[in-house]
Amino acid sequence: MNIVQKAENHVFGLFKDKLSADYIYHNFNHTLRVVNNAKVIAGEEGIGEEDAEMLLLAAWFHDLAYIEGPDNHEELSSKMAHDFLTANGYPADKAIKVGELIKVTHLAAEPQTLPEKIMRDADCSHFADKNYNTLSELLREEWKLTLGKTFSDLEWAMLNRKLLVQEHRFFTNYGKEKLQPLKEANIAMLQSMIEKLEDERTKISKDKLNKKKLEKLERPDRGIDTMFRVTLNNHTRLSEIADSKANILLSVNAIIISIALTTLIPKLDSPANAHLVMPTLILTVFCMVSIIFAILSTRPKVTSGTFTRKDIEDKKVNLLFFGNFYKVPLEEYEWAVNEMMKDRDYLYGSMIKDLYFLGLVLNRKYKLLRITYTIFMIGIIVSVSAFIYAFKVLV
Repeated sequence: MNIVQKAENHVFGLFKDKLSADYIYHNFNHTLRVVNNAKVIAGEEGIGEEDAEMLLLAAWFHDLAYIEGPDNHEELSSKMAHDFLTANGYPADKAIKVGELIKVTHLAAEPQTLPEKIMRDADCSHFADKNYNTLSELLREEWKLTLGKTFSDLEWAMLNRKLLVQEHRFFTNYGKEKLQPLKEANIAMLQSMIEKLEDERTKISKDKLNKKKLEKLERPDRGIDTMFRVTLNNHTRLSEIADSKANILLSVNAIIISIALTTLIPKLDSPANAHLVMPTLILTVFCMVSIIFAILSTRPKVTSGTFTRKDIEDKKVNLLFFGNFYKVPLEEYEWAVNEMMKDRDYLYGSMIKDLYFLGLVLNRKYKLLRITYTIFMIGIIVSVSAFIYAFKVLV
């Protein structure tokens, strides 16, 4: 396994085990976006393999210190990267360069070398993302959860416009030629949003609405939407973690069975190895049962994929789950969704059901995973004990 793959596994493990669920923006998904953008920009800029390797290592580690908190995270992430690399035998001079690449992600820093410019542009490439507004909302909610900072829609839009227009610029040729036009489109989107929000505020002011009515008009729907978005994101992350754990168990047990089939079992026909028959059988059976339960925890459930107009009228079908509509013609599905959107109670009821049934799926996955880990643990203990006993009897 090369050093970049080791770094990825190390970062993923720390984010999974130590990162607070409140960090809905600065998490593994953000790190992965920066890594992928670093690869693209590095390829376009044509840097050498050695510089590309250090760049990817810096991208993997650049926000790792968020497991401890956001304060001075560039410096702390740089130290974490240096400690990991030196512990894994990476050249000291290269480890120092990786740390410098991480430090340049601070907006006040001025990148000098081409790798530093690539690193900075990769970290800020979301400014040119077509989903910039969605990513920005995740950061806004993260600041609210972790720092206690809240912004109105207008304040947040103006803060983002100032950041994109006055405080940021791209440094690489790729950033200037490819990313800058997309960033300008996002600036135009923010400007349009600001004008709309200012018009709404002016209209509310003219109508002399009091503060209580204003909060009633603006805040509940946004709060509800945020609650659903954060909860769904947490459900999705938990599902990914469960699938990852199941895959680990599948791989480990498959390796054990493969070793048993190729190394131990062919030797069991010899009378001298008769004492190994029962321990080998025990080990193989426990591994096979573990694999079965791991597969059950990830096996998808097949649904009918259809609904009727009466189901929509009676609000019996959840249109947010693909398993309820994948066999339905597009025209019928469009009609059903439009009907759902007309009815606020039906819409929010569907979202609640979606979260509930996702929770049931997660409960099933984690129950089966617990059983699988228990079987695997008992199997290892019993198998090792059987092998020890068999060797003692032989002696």
